[in-house]
Amino acid sequence: MKSYLNHYIGGRWVESEGGKRHEVINPATEESCTEITLGSAADVDKAVAAARKAFDSFSRTTVDERVALLEAILAEYKNRSGDIAEAIAMEMGCPISIAKTAQVGSGIGHFMAAIAALKEFEFTEKAGNSLVVHEPIGVVALITPWNWPMNQIVAKVAPALAAGNTMILKPSEECPGSAAIFAEVMDKAGVPAGVFNLVQGDGPGVGTALSTHPDIDMVSFTGSTRAGVMVAKAAADTVKRVHQELGGKSPSVVLPGADLSRAIPGTLMSVLVNSGQSCIAPTRVLVHKDQADEAVAVAKQVLQATQTGDPMAEGRHIGPVVNKAQFDKIQGLIAKGMEEGARLETGGPGRPDGVETGYYVKPTLFSGVTNDMTIAREEIFGPVVTIIPYADEEEAVRIANDTNYGLSAVVFGDAEGVRRVAPRLRAGMVYVNGGQPDPGAPFGGYKQSGNGREYGKYGLREFMEVKSVIGEYA
Repeated sequence: MKSYLNHYIGGRWVESEGGKRHEVINPATEESCTEITLGSAADVDKAVAAARKAFDSFSRTTVDERVALLEAILAEYKNRSGDIAEAIAMEMGCPISIAKTAQVGSGIGHFMAAIAALKEFEFTEKAGNSLVVHEPIGVVALITPWNWPMNQIVAKVAPALAAGNTMILKPSEECPGSAAIFAEVMDKAGVPAGVFNLVQGDGPGVGTALSTHPDIDMVSFTGSTRAGVMVAKAAADTVKRVHQELGGKSPSVVLPGADLSRAIPGTLMSVLVNSGQSCIAPTRVLVHKDQADEAVAVAKQVLQATQTGDPMAEGRHIGPVVNKAQFDKIQGLIAKGMEEGARLETGGPGRPDGVETGYYVKPTLFSGVTNDMTIAREEIFGPVVTIIPYADEEEAVRIANDTNYGLSAVVFGDAEGVRRVAPRLRAGMVYVNGGQPDPGAPFGGYKQSGNGREYGKYGLREFMEVKSVIGEYA
């Protein structure tokens, strides 16, 4: 078992004050694989004090100094990429082949995007006769999820550091090992004491302590909409800034006449790549009613060909979902889909044939789905896809937008159709004909998918205050 019982506070690994030991369960084996200490409010107090102490000097470092520091961190991150990938595969079940590439690689992309943004960012500008200055916010709390751990950790840490802030990271207790290794990376790269702090813990404990702490100036949170609402409420009394990247229920709008042999597999691969555990997964596939049968046939073939397997083995299979609670939730939603009259085309309840251990979910396809069904409304966060037919383009847009979420959307079709439909979709990102996330483009959502933006210069701005200097000095 891997052991990470200490927190990283003030440039040192320290024991928890009043924390509780916690075992992480490997979702493939259902056995303990990692132990950490769930931190306490006292641990948070120490980390905040260390970050507050470091802020005065670090906030006054030069752009060149912070660029050099980010480059040193990136070099050490690459050195530890194999260890990080192994921890992700073991703790949350992402197959090692994907963990080594997409999971670890997303962190590399965000470091590079933050470095590029920092080099180009205009920290001062003129507004009439005044000077507008962009300054670091102060001490920021970073609360990150388990599904894409390095993507979300680096998408917050890199711009927060680039802007001149100090920080406390609370990763998910479901996947803490990669965050502990990341703290070792920060230490080895020479990040000044107190600039980066790691306190392991859960939401009710460390998450709440961070959100309510009067000496924290900003909380950047990624997770479920339900948890995001709780963070915002907890932070309200101290009027700190709250940045949220929350849930999604993304549509893939396949326009009439689109090439289904490209559109359907392209959509499904975006769902399957992390066993459906991606906030932007386009699980609602909207196809014209005249192409619905063909779309179902193509999707069924793709899903039936998808294998589940050991996350520690190289290959193109998908792994288990993260834990029993998530497995049970998905099973309940599959049952609900059948109960509400959706047609189960493949997959369904239970584990894959021959699998008795691990939280493996059958790749599942429903057809004949209407947008008022539970499986079309709720974020399933598993390898479950729904095909929803529409009569015309107007109905496709209406169905796509008929959701409480607005994180992302996908459109497949010819240039003219895409130009008509993409601007009408109420989502923070629209991926055209299978486009991939860009670490330099803004990432974030409309409606209950959150507020604020991450990635590149857009993420850098989120970690800054804006000051107007008015008068002779300007």
